[in-house]
Amino acid sequence: MSAQIFRYADGKLANSLALTYAFAGYALGFALLFADSWLLNAAGTLLLGHAMIIAAYLIHEFAHGTIFAKPLNNERFGELCSWLCGSCYAGFQDLRKKHMRHHVDRADVITFDTKVFLNRCPAWFRKLVLVAEWAYVPAVELIMHYYVILLPFITSNPKHRANRRKVALTLLVRGVFFTLVALVSLKAALLYFVAWSIMLTVLRFTDAYQHTYDAFAVLEDGGKIPDDKQRDRTYEQMNTFSNVVSVRWPVLDLLLLNFAYHNAHHEKPVAPWYRLRKLHAELYGDTYGQVLPMHLLFKSFHQHRLRRVIDDNYGEVAPAGERRADGFYGAVGVSFLTAV
Repeated sequence: MSAQIFRYADGKLANSLALTYAFAGYALGFALLFADSWLLNAAGTLLLGHAMIIAAYLIHEFAHGTIFAKPLNNERFGELCSWLCGSCYAGFQDLRKKHMRHHVDRADVITFDTKVFLNRCPAWFRKLVLVAEWAYVPAVELIMHYYVILLPFITSNPKHRANRRKVALTLLVRGVFFTLVALVSLKAALLYFVAWSIMLTVLRFTDAYQHTYDAFAVLEDGGKIPDDKQRDRTYEQMNTFSNVVSVRWPVLDLLLLNFAYHNAHHEKPVAPWYRLRKLHAELYGDTYGQVLPMHLLFKSFHQHRLRRVIDDNYGEVAPAGERRADGFYGAVGVSFLTAV
């Protein structure tokens, strides 16, 4: 492949490996779900889940245009990876526009407020969601994914109604595919859902602890957020955290395509994933206070798993100490895989 295909010449090998892993890992992991051995089934489930995680973070790279030189190629591969991740009901450009608002407004801007939705739901449904979240089922993310599917059929907005055909065809194709999978092997179909849930859980854990931004529910993409404070680059950095997998073993951050180096990403959004570790070191060094290693966040993820679903406040991070993230409740429903 010519280096001109990629936006950056030094990305040829890294991007080729990431793309190959995402697509080949998906195919191999999926095939292993049908094996007679439970050991191979388990390996296939983990491989499939991780391939979808990499595909998801590649969507993020495509949204920033850091992979290919031509925007059209980023869009095409973004659509392909969306099919791998199950986020294909919304168009890639819709996903991209939502994520760009996050960067431009320096806020979590959403058009579907799950907290308001749950407060307005019947008590039995709200309790069901909370029970699911208590059991670590990513119920809020599932609601958001299904809302994207339903939106064109329940709204009077012409923009969303125009997506009816796309959503209907996507439902048909995926419905037929998974029906055939279930007919061949119900076990494989169930394990596929487990792999997809692993992807959702990993992404939601990472997303939860990367910002203490204000969250705003606006009616549509062009809705304005309040001009109640100065959301400048200093605000952006002080409300952004790099929840790295490991400080001691930074190579482990490749498991998430270096997405955890989030301060560096927000400082330079066009820097490709394979440069972020070096960029982080150049910008912040080894003692940057915004670094929150993931082992500090497991307690909070467990302890506040219901609070973050219903509380508008993301919580706070203490200046220092091994327990400085204990009061960081985290965000929910801010996935870049949903266009609402």
